[in-house]
Amino acid sequence: MRNNLRILLVITLFSAMAHAQSRGIKIGYIDMEYILQNVPDYTEAKNQLEQKAQKWKQEIETKKNEIAALKEVLATERALLTKELLEEREEEIAFQEKELIDYQEKRFGPKGDLTIQRAVLAQPVQDQVFNAAQDIAEAKKYDFILDKTSDLTILFAAKRYDISDQVLRVINRSNKRNQLTKKQLKEEEAKEAKENMEDENPALADRRKKLEEKKAQRDKLIADKKAALEQKKLEQQTAKEARKNGTAAKTSAKTSETPEKATDSTKTPEKKPLIKEREAKSTDSTAVAKKQKSAEERAQILADRKKALEEKKQKALEAREAAKKARDEKKDSKEKTENPVKTENPDKTN
Repeated sequence: MRNNLRILLVITLFSAMAHAQSRGIKIGYIDMEYILQNVPDYTEAKNQLEQKAQKWKQEIETKKNEIAALKEVLATERALLTKELLEEREEEIAFQEKELIDYQEKRFGPKGDLTIQRAVLAQPVQDQVFNAAQDIAEAKKYDFILDKTSDLTILFAAKRYDISDQVLRVINRSNKRNQLTKKQLKEEEAKEAKENMEDENPALADRRKKLEEKKAQRDKLIADKKAALEQKKLEQQTAKEARKNGTAAKTSAKTSETPEKATDSTKTPEKKPLIKEREAKSTDSTAVAKKQKSAEERAQILADRKKALEEKKQKALEAREAAKKARDEKKDSKEKTENPVKTENPDKTN
């Protein structure tokens, strides 16, 4: 019965709107769910609320597992319990089950935390949508603006009457206005005026869309030509390297001919590079030999210098020892000269 009344109401409303359209009345509608999904602040807060809901679900699942464990223990120990203990256990399980039902109702019931917080979360955005819809209706002379997601069932709605994107633009611009400079505000206002003109005149929007499509095709054509040119250059470079490698292979094949042919070929101009290469190799080997010889000579010079230094150091040590020995002998002879009594025979003094 209720559905029949709702359908009748919709038919009546659309009949009235059709009659109104014939008198030049303008009608539009919005999709509240679409708008909410495209408001960044709402989606972020909604994700946070969903995380809370997941946490509540985990708590409920944990409580269910605890009650199931209590029931299993009771079933195992039922035969061992007295009547009083059995009733006490059953009352405890029933109490915990009632607590679980109350908790589920508190979190996920019709008047639970999730429902209330969703309403609180959506309320600011709904207020913004209401204000934006009013501004659009006043600016563009709409007589009616409906909500597609409300209890009022809309059997059909043409897309050209959907002003949800316009409402979204108004909300986003109002949120950004405080962060924009004067120059950016002017640019946004000009852009908004252009979009409003396109909304009022669908032909302009179609024309702009076609121009954007042509521009995209032109850019794609330029990109394709550039890619083809790069591919052609790459192919030319590859062919050039292939020719170069082929010439090198022919040269190596000629160098592997018999000695007689090689001797005869030195007379021709084509084999001059081979002679130069051999001369360069011999020059390189001579340079290597010279470097090796000079390195050996430097090593020999260093060894001779080291040996001379060692000999000089040894001679200095020997001279120092000889001088010290001479000083000691001189000192001893001096002491004997100054104290002859000490050196005489003790028997003579007696």
